[in-house]
Amino acid sequence: MGYLSAEKKQELFGTYGKSNTDTGSPESQIALFSFRINHLTDHLRRNKHDFGTQRSLLRLVGKRRQLLEYLKEVDIERYRAIIKTLNLRK
Repeated sequence: MGYLSAEKKQELFGTYGKSNTDTGSPESQIALFSFRINHLTDHLRRNKHDFGTQRSLLRLVGKRRQLLEYLKEVDIERYRAIIKTLNLRK
């Protein structure tokens, strides 16, 4: 198993989404991306020349940013709540 098991995903979706099976809401996706970004950041601190992982990390950061922008346009209160709970900048 990898670092992101099915149980961990369900825990993330349950904490930030509406339920354990809520995989589509922006909040749950942002939480999942943030978890993966933190993991890849730690990996890159140890392996500075892993450029494939570096590219994946940049793509994930871009996807998360797009979701955050979408959420800001649709519902500013949900945006502020997810930023606060995940301790993201902005």
